[in-house]
Amino acid sequence: MQRRLVLQSAAAAAAAIALPSVRAQAWPSGPIKLVVGFPPGGGADALARVLGQKLADVWKQPVVIENKAGASGTVAADYVAQQAGDGSTLLLTTINSHALAPAVLPKLRYHPERDFVPVALLGLTPNLLIGGAMQPARTVKDLVALCKAQPGRVTFGSAGAGTAQHFALELFKLRAGLDALHVPYKGSGPLLTDLVGGQIQYSFETMTAATPHVKSGRAIAIAQTRAKRVKAYPDVPTMQEQGFAGFETFNWYGISGPAKLPAPIAQKMNKDIQAVLAMPEVREKYDTFGVEDGGGSPERFAELQRSEIAKWAKVAKEANVRVDG
Repeated sequence: MQRRLVLQSAAAAAAAIALPSVRAQAWPSGPIKLVVGFPPGGGADALARVLGQKLADVWKQPVVIENKAGASGTVAADYVAQQAGDGSTLLLTTINSHALAPAVLPKLRYHPERDFVPVALLGLTPNLLIGGAMQPARTVKDLVALCKAQPGRVTFGSAGAGTAQHFALELFKLRAGLDALHVPYKGSGPLLTDLVGGQIQYSFETMTAATPHVKSGRAIAIAQTRAKRVKAYPDVPTMQEQGFAGFETFNWYGISGPAKLPAPIAQKMNKDIQAVLAMPEVREKYDTFGVEDGGGSPERFAELQRSEIAKWAKVAKEANVRVDG
């Protein structure tokens, strides 16, 4: 009898250990929703659609892109944080929702580390300082002179208060000692429509969203904001090359799930996403957007988020960046 009980206990323990593996093998059993916190036409949306199309082939299930725009990506993040951790709902995670918003919105209902499981880093991309094709300033030096000649009147759009574009502008104002008018939008799509149309003048836009407009000639590229030039823009100088030593901002994109997402499923997702990122056609598209240095383990993505949360909390305090709400 005692031997039977021991054997039964051992079998139960083995089954418990095997259960997460079984869950990972059974996933996905239905459509996956990939939630994007910005409208169609922006950088995050573009990356999500390239990734989603390929993952649908790998997973043999539809990957549906759902745009939940608002509050600099925090509406989407808050929504995903409340979903079941069964792998059916994922978040296109950005610097806005997971590093900048916590720095300026202390009343957020979610915590970027507590309420999410990091799955995979898709990549990093500079901001691209752009202007409408009709704008006069074509270098950082000329833009500084224009802003100082018209204090508080030269307009810079962003995808919303507290976004990467907004933070880059505030750093620029701080470092150059100038005043400019911040015009927040509900995403890069409407921002770029107005910039091309002349309703606003400039923006530290995400390179992903700005690229189609620059390539078409509807916008001009003045500077990029990482320390090194990316392959997509070998002829556009960095802010550091144009007299702003140490000036560096970049956006990052990743995939996260709700807090209860099982580790085996997250690991499977990571493996499949890395396989997609290695596809030549995906790599070519992401290179065009200026998205580089993606991939790696979930732990690598988690460490990036931790360092970015600390960095931007410090910058928000130094630049006195505040957001109502």
